[in-house]
Amino acid sequence: MSEHLKAERAQEWREILRKSMKNKDRTAIPRVKMPEVDPEVRSHTYDEVNLGLTEAMAVNESHRCLDCVDPTCITGCPVEINIPKFIKNIERGEILEAARTLKETSALPAVCGRVCPQERQCESQCFYTLKLKKEPVAIGHLERFAADYERMSGHLSVPATAPSNGIKIAVVGSGPAGLAFAGDMVKYGYDVTVFEALHELGGVLRYGIPEFRLPNEIVDVEIDGLRKMGVKFETNCIIGKTISQDDLKAEGYRAIFVGSGAGLPNFMNIPGENLNGIMSCNEYLTRVNLMQAADPESDTPVHMGKKVAVIGGGNTAMDAVRTARRLGAERAMIIYRRSEEEMPARIEEIKHAKEEGIEFYTLHNPLRYEGDEQGRVRRMELQRMELGEPDQSGRRRPIPIEGDTVWMEVDEVIVSVGVSPNPLIPQSFNGLEVTKWGTIVVNQETMQTADEMIYAGGDIVRGGATVILAMGDGRRAAKAMHQHLQQINS
Repeated sequence: MSEHLKAERAQEWREILRKSMKNKDRTAIPRVKMPEVDPEVRSHTYDEVNLGLTEAMAVNESHRCLDCVDPTCITGCPVEINIPKFIKNIERGEILEAARTLKETSALPAVCGRVCPQERQCESQCFYTLKLKKEPVAIGHLERFAADYERMSGHLSVPATAPSNGIKIAVVGSGPAGLAFAGDMVKYGYDVTVFEALHELGGVLRYGIPEFRLPNEIVDVEIDGLRKMGVKFETNCIIGKTISQDDLKAEGYRAIFVGSGAGLPNFMNIPGENLNGIMSCNEYLTRVNLMQAADPESDTPVHMGKKVAVIGGGNTAMDAVRTARRLGAERAMIIYRRSEEEMPARIEEIKHAKEEGIEFYTLHNPLRYEGDEQGRVRRMELQRMELGEPDQSGRRRPIPIEGDTVWMEVDEVIVSVGVSPNPLIPQSFNGLEVTKWGTIVVNQETMQTADEMIYAGGDIVRGGATVILAMGDGRRAAKAMHQHLQQINS
């Protein structure tokens, strides 16, 4: 069948669907279910778990959108995507236009459609959720569909940019905050260069998220789109070491955005934590995702344990335990001190982990580790916990049950109990205020630091957050920096 005939048939199909939907109650349409690879198959491969929606599924789901007068879904999105507009484009069959709408405000739509916690953000503000007490429109699935459709069509749009104003801006870090900032600043007409310390671009998108959740190809395409807009990238360049703050000024950079992330792992500081076979989640995922450590011939191979315990209950912990499963772990376990209801990980990630045979030991907390004669971890003692009153996070505080402990055999432990900001920039840059947790102090509305020409966002400010919140910081910083530079130059 020719491409022209395929297009005609598709248009005919969309018209039939449109007519059939004309008098149908949109609220009666069931929410679409994302197709997935079978758990038994995917737990042994790095292929992406979610398969994406077909066009028929996406168009049908788009008909659920009620096009509210007050679209609260937009305010629930940290980068303020015009959600009704892009969904209505899908409903009309104008998929490429939907993708262009996404790119008006999001530098990484294919990434966000995969890894953002829509259920806690835009979808939580959907009319279905707020008023009808029904499942929200699958905004994340539709965002992924539109972005993937555009990529596979070969007709990738490049957002318009203003004429160059010749003002040089430096970005520290190529993670989501830095990429979102760079995308908006180049639209304003600035000469933007992103400096990345590692040899690959993407920051946490590259080293922190496994390919079964976010394929590298997707990250590459999104970054290439920014490159086509005019953003420049330099890898293997450590700002604060390779190039100093003074060097940037000498090279003509008028302002700096710091998005260097939170790459310093936290540990529990309990007995035996320095045994071989115990490592941070950051190290584990970085070595596997970025340095091919799963290959025994790698320069930095990782030990592939058979009884692997991951300490923590966030998305990063889920990524690590599911990675261990794919690397041959016979038992891959989550150890979490609260209940499943308090887990910060996405519901989808918990579901996928359970389907893949991950064991969950909630209300357990490590007390100490013991090793063998060679100094490798062999077992750990776990304290059973119960839940008390809510703490500052709003979650119920875990309380030890006195005298109730249990031993568990392990040969690898991955610690995922949080991260701290990379201290290099705060230590090497002048004029920055830093909190006791090592985060950079900023004006929360403008993301401006104590130095009026330095802005910051993402994990270096938040101490650990989601991709989309980091992107929101980047966009907010770009808008504020642009206004500030205009005032200076006017």
